[in-house]
Amino acid sequence: MIKLIASDLDGTLLQNGAQELTPRAIELIRRLTQKGIRFVAASGRQYDNERHIFRELKDDISYIAENGSLCVHQGSVIRRGTIPDELAGRIIREIRNTSGFEIVISREDACYIEGKNREFVELITKEFKNTTRIVDDISKVGGPFLKIAIADMTSQDLKKRLRHLQELFSAEIKVVTSGTIWIDFIVPGYNKGTALKAFLDLFHIREDECMVFGDQYNDVEMLQLAGTSYAMVNSAPGIKKYASRETDSVEDVLQELLDSLR
Repeated sequence: MIKLIASDLDGTLLQNGAQELTPRAIELIRRLTQKGIRFVAASGRQYDNERHIFRELKDDISYIAENGSLCVHQGSVIRRGTIPDELAGRIIREIRNTSGFEIVISREDACYIEGKNREFVELITKEFKNTTRIVDDISKVGGPFLKIAIADMTSQDLKKRLRHLQELFSAEIKVVTSGTIWIDFIVPGYNKGTALKAFLDLFHIREDECMVFGDQYNDVEMLQLAGTSYAMVNSAPGIKKYASRETDSVEDVLQELLDSLR
């Protein structure tokens, strides 16, 4: 029996660039939680942003934020990981060597960006609605950092840039895509899978009682952990091999699960 569901957001529960849940998704999740099934939102997004997206459900669900660096249940942090300051400094310096990539530094209080690219600022503040601090020089922002992310705002070769950054830093930190324009640097030893395991332990739920949805490389460990895992039909190349099933609609699968509980 499924006792916990964890879902990625962008490209999974949120389709085609959507920044809001559908009324159907909200109602399905509400009904599942009323039946005693835990729901965990699992995203590379910041906690405040996730809370905004799930504002109609609030603490009826739990949150994996910043790709697993921050786990929150009913307003309390149950797990937190940070990038060493020295490593963060080297990553930021390397990214700034290439134009066209915007940097987001995530701390627990806010995400930090520079204000030079108007399109990027509006993406973060108005479309994503992140809690944001705009600074003149991001390299001068102090830690601790939960995550570093870069966005390709000029349609460069993201895969080529990913390979380069992985060659430089993969021995020290996980470097993965997190959507069509994003590359994320994830705290060493932390990911959505380890975060999900923390919740399973907290709730005394077995892995085979867990259902997971994802579509990107930052979802791999989570897909591998769960007894029932769904990769989205439009997942990044190679993701489907980590899942036991695939779907084009998280909502349809949730509906099927609810129907089976009647």
